Amino acid sequence: MPSLRIVHSEAATNFGGQEGRIFKEMTAMRARGHHLEAICQPQGLLAGRLSEAGFTVHAIRMDGPANYVKGVMAVRAILKQGRFDVLNTHSRRDTVIAALAGRLAGTPLIVRTRHLSNKVGSMWSYTILPHRVTTVSDHVREYLISRGVAAEKVATVYSPIVLPAPVERSTLRDELGLADDDIVVGCVAVMRATKGHKDLIDAIAPLMAVRPKLHLVFVGAGSPVFEQTQAYVAERKLQDRIHLMGTRRDVPNLLAGFDLFALATQQEASGTVYVEAQASGLPVVGTDVGGVSEMFRHGETGFLVPPKNSAALTQALERLIDDPVLRRRMGDEGRRMVWEEGVFSPARLAENTEAIYTKWLAERRG
Repeated sequence: MPSLRIVHSEAATNFGGQEGRIFKEMTAMRARGHHLEAICQPQGLLAGRLSEAGFTVHAIRMDGPANYVKGVMAVRAILKQGRFDVLNTHSRRDTVIAALAGRLAGTPLIVRTRHLSNKVGSMWSYTILPHRVTTVSDHVREYLISRGVAAEKVATVYSPIVLPAPVERSTLRDELGLADDDIVVGCVAVMRATKGHKDLIDAIAPLMAVRPKLHLVFVGAGSPVFEQTQAYVAERKLQDRIHLMGTRRDVPNLLAGFDLFALATQQEASGTVYVEAQASGLPVVGTDVGGVSEMFRHGETGFLVPPKNSAALTQALERLIDDPVLRRRMGDEGRRMVWEEGVFSPARLAENTEAIYTKWLAERRG
C-alpha cells in the first residue's frame, strides 16, 4: 500500500505507559514504510526519546490558556506544511489544540486514541474534534460507545509489548537471599492506590502463615503508596516475606525470577503487564476490571477473579502456589499465546493500525 504521512501529538511531559505505546506504535509503523513525525511539548520526555530514535519532533507549548491560540496556529502551520494524511492525538490537552488545528488545516483523518479506563467528563474531544477514535481495549471502546461515540467510528487496537530477550538466570533470588525452592509471587506495577497492592497483601498473608517458603515481591514506585505499603508490611510483621524493590529497569530479569505473577488492580484500561508476564512464561492472576480479561485466558494461562474479593484472590493464588505442574502448564500456554500467536506484538499493532487508517481514509475521501 502507499506510504502514509502520519503525525502524533502528545501533551504529557512524563513518560509512562501511554507515551511508551506512542513510541512503539511510531517505531512499528515506520518499519512498515510509513513516514512518522510527532508534536510534543519541549520539556516532554517522549520528545527526547523520539528525537534520539531519529524521528522529527515539533516542539509546541500546550500548557495554560495563554498557549492555546498560539498552539492551534502553530500546529495548523505544521500540518499544512507537512501535508499529513493522518493526525493522531492522545491526551485531552493536545486534542483540543491539535485536532482543532487539523480541522482548520484540512487534515484528511484526525484520530483520537483513548488509553485510560476512567470516566470521561466532556465528550467533545471524542465526538466533535476527531473524525475517528481508537481504544486500547474493547472495554474502553464499549464505554465510549455508551457515551455517544458511533460504533463504526471507534476501533480497538491493543497496545504491544516488546518481547524480552531470554534470561539465562535471574538475579532476583540472589539479591533477596532466596533459595531456588522458595515460591515467589511477583507484582510489577506503579504504586497507586487503584493497583491493589494492599489487596494482594491481604490475600496472600493467610497463605504465608502456613507456607514458610512463600514470598511476595513488588516492583514499582510512587509516593505516597510506596511508603504506605512499606508501613503496612511492617504493621503485619511481614518484612522478611514481602519485598519492595522500587523502580527497576531490568523487569524481564526480575520476571524470570518469579514463579507466578499477580496484580489485584481495581481499574485498568488494558493491562499489558499481564502480557509481559506471560511472555516470560508465568501464569497470571488478575482482577476482572476494565480490559484485563482481554489480556489473558482464564483457566488456560491464568485465573481471573472478581475485584475486591479477597477470598477468591486467595483461592486463585493458592491453586498456583501449591501446584507446580499447573504453574508450568499455564505458563507454557501463556508464552505460546504471546510468542506464537503474536496478538500483542508491535508488528500486529502496525498491521491493525495501517488497516484502520486506510479504511477510515477511504471512508472520509469517499
